[in-house]
Amino acid sequence: MPLAWSPPVTLPPLAPLLERLVPIIRAAGDVVMKVYATDFAVRGKDDASPVTEADERAEALILPALQDLLPGVPVVAEEAVAAGRVPEFGRHFWLVDPLDGTKEFIGRNGEFTVNVALIEDGNPVLGAVLAPALDRLFLGAHGVGAFIEEGGARSPIRCRHSPAAGLTVVASRSHGDAAALDAFLAGRPVAALKSAGSSLKLCLIANGEADLYPRLGRTMEWDIAAGHAVLAAAGGKVRTLAGDALRYGKPGLDNPHFVASGLD
Repeated sequence: MPLAWSPPVTLPPLAPLLERLVPIIRAAGDVVMKVYATDFAVRGKDDASPVTEADERAEALILPALQDLLPGVPVVAEEAVAAGRVPEFGRHFWLVDPLDGTKEFIGRNGEFTVNVALIEDGNPVLGAVLAPALDRLFLGAHGVGAFIEEGGARSPIRCRHSPAAGLTVVASRSHGDAAALDAFLAGRPVAALKSAGSSLKLCLIANGEADLYPRLGRTMEWDIAAGHAVLAAAGGKVRTLAGDALRYGKPGLDNPHFVASGLD
């Protein structure tokens, strides 16, 4: 899907825009948690991935709110794309995953997230990742910094860059390829390996709780863009296995294998 021409849009300053995004993503989290508390049904999409009422209701809240927040900026959202509604987009667009980690949601382990990212010229310049069941909200924007809100307080976060005792590697809880991961990590000083669901893996690196996340499987752009924005604002990076910066707005909106890192 090539970037299409779109009318010129001038973004407002990112710091106040990030603050205006917070109540939107928290409201979506409330919707998700209301469904989580019920005996919800699970259906399969055309690609065999699961979807619940929580995905759909959260997306239905987020889309018009983002359109009001930045009129004229297209919103590319997972469930809309699955239904064939893919807007044309240019330099600026939103990427939305209303419920990343649907398998974690179904398994009721709490490791699912609501994700919103703003893309500019292929780069994630602003993002919010909410894990409503864990009471953790990760925020980040280019030139602003990265933050975590938990227990009613907000604190700045940074990658730890140079772990003294070896790497803490985080891997997918539900989509892991153990053999590929072992081959990738061979020869690296790994002190600990932990599993986590959804885009939390990128946020754990941003918060200094992990150092490396190799993703050696398929993901879509909306799966990781918000976490990427938070990680970049915290001093980390996401690169392809060839060493190139991961970009957004790619044909098909899917990602190559990549490595998220907080290392220098």
